[in-house]
This record gives sequence, C-alpha cells and structure tokens, in this order.
Amino acid sequence: MPIKNFYKILILFLAVLVVSCGGSSDSNNNAANKNSAEDSGPVPGGWLIYHLGAEPATLNPITATDASESTINGGKIYETLIERNDETLELEPLLSESWEISDDKLKFKFKLRENVKWHDGVPFTSADVVFSYKSIMDPKVDAPHLRSYYQEILDVKAIGDYEVEFTYARPYFLALEFCGGMPIVPKHLFDKGDFNKNPYGRKPVGTGPYKFVKWTTGSEVVIAKNEDYWGKKPDLQSIVFKIISDNTVAFQVLKRGDLDLSGLTPIQWERQSNTKLFKENFNKYKYFRPNYSFIGWNIKKPFFSDKRVRTAMTHLLNRQEILDKILLGLGAIVTNPFYINSPEYDKSIKPYAYDPNAAKALLDEAGWTDSNGDGIRDKDGVKFEFEFLLPSGSDTSEKIATVLKEELDSVGITMKIRKTEWAVFTTRLQERKFDAVTLAWSMGVESDPYQIWSSTQSLTGSNFVGFEDSRADKLINLARQEFDRNKRIELYNEFANIVHEEQPYTFLFCSMSTVAVSNRFRNVEVYLLGLDPLRWYVPAELQKYGKE
Repeated sequence: MPIKNFYKILILFLAVLVVSCGGSSDSNNNAANKNSAEDSGPVPGGWLIYHLGAEPATLNPITATDASESTINGGKIYETLIERNDETLELEPLLSESWEISDDKLKFKFKLRENVKWHDGVPFTSADVVFSYKSIMDPKVDAPHLRSYYQEILDVKAIGDYEVEFTYARPYFLALEFCGGMPIVPKHLFDKGDFNKNPYGRKPVGTGPYKFVKWTTGSEVVIAKNEDYWGKKPDLQSIVFKIISDNTVAFQVLKRGDLDLSGLTPIQWERQSNTKLFKENFNKYKYFRPNYSFIGWNIKKPFFSDKRVRTAMTHLLNRQEILDKILLGLGAIVTNPFYINSPEYDKSIKPYAYDPNAAKALLDEAGWTDSNGDGIRDKDGVKFEFEFLLPSGSDTSEKIATVLKEELDSVGITMKIRKTEWAVFTTRLQERKFDAVTLAWSMGVESDPYQIWSSTQSLTGSNFVGFEDSRADKLINLARQEFDRNKRIELYNEFANIVHEEQPYTFLFCSMSTVAVSNRFRNVEVYLLGLDPLRWYVPAELQKYGKE
C-alpha cells in the first residue's frame, strides 16, 4: 500500500494484509521514545528493507492500478507537479514552482522548475507533461482508471519549455489536485512503440530523489538515492522492497532482522509482537487510513443481478463477529463508499444486520429456491454455485471467505474459494471474469466516486462489478461540479443511500494500519497521510548496509 501516495485515484490493495504507510489520524506508537534517543543526528547512509506483500504488474505509473507500484514509485522515483504537505495537507509546488487558476476555474497554468532532469540526464520540460496527458487519454493505453478523471479537460498545451496550461470544459472541484497530481513519464523514453509494453515499465526513469536499480521478479525491487536530485536529498541511501506474499513468512523475516518495515496482521499486532525481544528491536504504529474493504458481487452474473440476492448475502455475513474475532477490533464496520472519518461519510446509514432468516426470505422472494430437493438453491435451471476470487497471500481475506462459505452452505448456496497470484487476480478483474471478490480501496483526502461507481466505467474501468444506476450517475456528475463542500456532501449522502439500497458491494471495514518499524530509524512520525520514509534517517552507529 502506498506511502504518502499523491495520485488520488482509488487504488486496489489486499485487504488487511500489506503494510499501508499512507493513512491518517489516530497514531499509536508503543516505543516512540526510542526514536528520540541521543544519536549522531541525521547523516546520509543506511538502507530501509521494506516488506512488499504483492509484486506490481508494472512500474509504469500511468498503466499501473495497484498499491505496490505506488509504494515503490510515488514520491520516490516519479514526481508530480504538486504535492500535499505532510502536516497541513495543503497543496504545495513540487515539479512546478507555482500555478495560476482562472477566475472561472477552467484554466490551470503551471510554471515548471527549470533545473529538473530525468534520471538519465535529459531535462524535464512541459513536453513531458503534455505527452503524459495525451498518453492517459489515448484509448489504446491501459489507463481507463485515470482517464475517468481527465475526461473534462479540453486541452493541455505547452507554453514554451517551462509552462503548461490545462483547460477544462466545465469546473471540477478536484481539478487542481488532478492536474497537479497527474503521473508524468519521460516523453523521450515512452513515445515509441506500444506504450503498454514499454520496457521502462520494468525499469522506471523518473525525476525523484531515488533512482531505480533493479527488479528481481518474485524477490525484490531496489532503488538508490539520486545524488543529482534537484531538491533536498533524503538521508537513506537505498530502499529495498522485499516481495513476500505470505504474511507469516514476512513476520519471521522481520523478527530475525531482515526486514525494517512491515505491516502486521491483527494477531501479530495483538499477540505475537508483544515479546520483550520484539519490543527491544521494533516500534509499532497503529492508525486509521482512508480505506474500506468490501466483497464485490458481479452484477452481470445471474446469481447477483437481483439486489435482493445481494442484500441477502450481506445479511449472511456476521461482520461484528469478524471484526471482533478475526480483526481483533482493529477497524470499524462501514456502510458506504467514503472514508469513515471524513465529512462525506453518511453515519446515518446503518449496517444491515446479520440475519440468516431475512436472507433466506429474500432469496426465496428472488426465486432462488431448492426446487428439486438436492439441498442447493436454483433458479431457471441454474444452480446457485459460484466462485469467490481471492488474491493469494491474504490470510485475513481467506478467513472471511471461509466464514461466508459456512453461512452460505447453511442456506443452500455453494461457494468455491479460488486463490490466484496478484497479477492474475487483477487481470480477471479487468476482464470481468469473476463471480465475487474481496478487496479494499485506498482513497485520497477527498474522494470522487466516479472512478468506481459511474456506469461509464463498468466495461473497462474500475467499476468491475458492473454497477449501473442513472440516479447515481446524475448525483456523481453534479457533485463533480459543486465547489461548496457542504452541498457536495448532501449529494454524496443521497448517492450513498442508493449504493446502500442496491448493495453492489457488501461493505466490510475501515481497517487500521498496524505497522512495525525497526527502532534503528529516527524521525519516524505518523502524519495525516501516514508514514513518510523520505524524512527518516539512521544514525551512523546503527547503519547496517551503508557500505554495501
């Protein structure tokens, strides 16, 4: 999951598994005093060995859709025109020096820094920005998740080498954030051949404080400090992203000191990391982040085309018991598609109760009955037998699926659990080749539900469950042009009630980030967007790998 991710698209991740350093509020550090111990102060050097729970499909920031890519690239290899301040969340210049917004909020002009170079030494210019925008909008490029945010732009033009202007067809309340946060790739490396298969998707060249070193498939991705960086250089010399899909294995690697940063499962957080030895070597951090997990029902499948069936599925899942026994209370049940601690979240929408009798009544009403007495519900000659798709390595998701399977068995529904590697999993989502899935979305500071819920995204975008509702479309589009946040919240509340009524997702939890960090690292703080390793350092006397 992303560290201080700035690309504000919603990003898929493995629910309650991989460390998410992007987050917000409510930090809990059981050993923060160790970070303030006397040492030599900030010095260059030292490595950060970071647990990555899933291998990215690509490191091309325009075509990537998963959080693993964002964790590696975001703010470290690739940069954007603007960024959010860790402490205030205010937008600040990054690759741009400044910007101007027209009175009608339709034109956004950015003045670019003139001393920035790509990692191969080629100057960064406005041509790279224009090229990146055109690539995003090219229907042949695998970027429908991004196109949904830029479709209202009429034109992006370079004004000389160091100014670029975005022109919108109509006002959009997140226009500055998305113009300024647009992923930018080097034109001179990506403008030839098939953009989707460009070799620099495996060896990224950015402008950021770290350069790509190597990617060993199934093992690790390594980046190292960019000594020619245009801005303030980080202290850490290298970051090594160790790819370990099994969370139990990752915890063992962490305990023996071969990982410095890793997410903890609930049982690891509550029980397995409370030994004296662990506390002597690691600090733990617990905080909420903008996210929610869910079970998505493919509405195009005959089993889930009826909202009564989808509602029945929600009634069959005892979310409170799962929260208490599997997540050990490290989260909160959610009911609608906004961050639970944001003003946009409608707290008046209450969770559907765990109620097997209500579920059976809804299934009967929808025509799914056991017509031949074989113990399996059926309708129009189709048995209610479906496949539940999981990304491998997510033990928490597998436990939730097992609980659901037992409940479904008791009411005459057969569910088969299918686990696949992350790359296969995301391909099946994109191709809509699934019945039901469980995952989570990581969100930005403010959300625009268009990417996931607009009917325009149901064929090729992130609306992979096929939700289509004209009322929801109208509210989403009205909200995009509403700059008064209170009025926008009213629209979102109405939209959230439609989603609750239709149940395309069974909403699960806003889970807490539970993270362990080696206490060799100093200046580790939980900001509103989570942890920011670009600010960390290792005292000279504690550096383990600095000479390697």
